[in-house]
Amino acid sequence: MLLRKECHLRVLEEKDLELVLGWRNSDRIRANMFTDHIISLDEHREWFEKVANSLISKHFIFEYNGSPKGVVNVTAIDTHNNKCDWGFYVGGDNLPPGASLAMGYLGLEYIFEVLNIRKLYSEVFGFNTASIKFHKKLGFIEEGYLKAHALKNGRYEDVVCMALFQDDWLETRDNLAANCFGGEDNHE
Repeated sequence: MLLRKECHLRVLEEKDLELVLGWRNSDRIRANMFTDHIISLDEHREWFEKVANSLISKHFIFEYNGSPKGVVNVTAIDTHNNKCDWGFYVGGDNLPPGASLAMGYLGLEYIFEVLNIRKLYSEVFGFNTASIKFHKKLGFIEEGYLKAHALKNGRYEDVVCMALFQDDWLETRDNLAANCFGGEDNHE
């Protein structure tokens, strides 16, 4: 079982760009992303410059025992409708069981308890059954199915629309925390 003190989200910094770019360009990550071309370092830096002080997106590094292991992106933050999107991936190796669930938990905690978002939305390729299962484990529900919706590797792929509401998060948060971190105090 992981300890809460071993797992953190911190703001993505310029010093992280080359590491994150390596993860993002890996076959394993690109296979499930909507943008799947190899990203150049210049393109990655341009993206970072756009989002570094953005009011509509927040980007984090997930750390386990002080070592970067993944990314959580909160995007399309809409304060009028109090909703946003998210994306995430584990990039690092040698993670203990449950680390990806802890990363998801910390992302949800930030979205619902710091940003005070009402609805979190996610789009997942229909073929990405692992991500769909992961979302459901975090409490997401399937809201819709978009047939032949997004071009991926020369084919139009189906997309599953998933959502989690703040009220549902607040009801299930403690059980999810227990699954991630055991019985320790989870609200630092």
